[in-house]
Amino acid sequence: MEKLKIVQEADELLGTPASGNALGWGTKITLLLASTLTVMSGATISPSLPQISQVFADVPNIAMLSRLVLTIPALFIAVCAPLAGYILDRFGRKPLLLGSLVLYGVAGSSGLYLDNLTAILVGRALLGIAVAGIMTTVVTLIGDYFEGEERSGFMGLQAAFMGLGGVLFISGGGYLADIGWRWPFAIYFFSLLLIPLVVTFLPEPSSEAEQGEDTASRSPQNYSQTLIAVLFIVVVLNMIAFYMVPVQMPFFLSETIQVNNTLAGVAIAMITFSSAMVSLLYRRIKARFSFYAIYTVVFIMIAAGYVLISQSTTYSMVIPALLIAGMGSGLFLPNVNLHIMELAPANLRGRFVSGITSAMFLGQFVSPIAVQPLVTQFSLAQTFMYVGLGMGMIALLFLLTSLVKKA
Repeated sequence: MEKLKIVQEADELLGTPASGNALGWGTKITLLLASTLTVMSGATISPSLPQISQVFADVPNIAMLSRLVLTIPALFIAVCAPLAGYILDRFGRKPLLLGSLVLYGVAGSSGLYLDNLTAILVGRALLGIAVAGIMTTVVTLIGDYFEGEERSGFMGLQAAFMGLGGVLFISGGGYLADIGWRWPFAIYFFSLLLIPLVVTFLPEPSSEAEQGEDTASRSPQNYSQTLIAVLFIVVVLNMIAFYMVPVQMPFFLSETIQVNNTLAGVAIAMITFSSAMVSLLYRRIKARFSFYAIYTVVFIMIAAGYVLISQSTTYSMVIPALLIAGMGSGLFLPNVNLHIMELAPANLRGRFVSGITSAMFLGQFVSPIAVQPLVTQFSLAQTFMYVGLGMGMIALLFLLTSLVKKA
């Protein structure tokens, strides 16, 4: 019965919107498919990391560089997202999205045919520039196309598609990595298939629609800069923790449990699978709870999952821990995106969204750098324990904030 309700809600969101706008299923499916590209930008090649370390073993600092192959796109996303936000607000949405899709396919597949690690890293950097354009445009278009409960519902559906895409692409990456470390890079050609859909189904939002919005809602003085800054910091910390799974989990499983790449890919995909399932429930959860109460639940679940990972000694113990952590992550992305969207003046929407995008991917890039000292000083299991305790502290702060807001 519960599954039926979830399917019905998804069907409502893909059908004609309650607000009566003219968006059809083609527009929504295109947005959802484009959203999956942001997840696969890094994690798809995660199962290949141990093999990349072996292939380029003669390269100095290969332990760190092999992890940067995964995370360097995030640095360029963080740096380029503000520029993408400016371009969106100044010149429109669709041209940037189309150019980004082309660059994504070409640069993302670089590891398939390049033999030099430096050249592969350059390709990964260009991939990051493409993702900055794609993610900022897609989230901004959701803000343009939807309002109110429709917007919160589609945010949850978007997060679910991102999670399901992660399950498919990461699992596929693990399977392909067992064939050869290069093959997961071929998955990035998927972006080129979306170009005809974008051309056909995504209308350019009219600037007149934004001009018709309440002038007060557009005023830069109508939001708290302190709150925005705090949310950006929380996003960075959340992503440092979240990206421990694709970056560190293959090494944790290889060293502690000794599983193959396919099983490592499946394990990593579990966090995105549970994330997707919970994201589908976001609209119903948000209707009953505040942003701050949801943040509290998010960090409690991530903390619990990571502490359980630290105590895992078998593959069957790791999977439930990842599922629990993924449930928290599934609520975080739509919650913070919607929170920022409601704070954003319409004429600055692209720049607000780009700020969150920068914060998310800055956290991804910093993750291996910030976590490596803990890994060096302690074991991977202890590192997951300490990070989990840190997430618990953030949950406590949000709990106190939620209680103060109610008082």
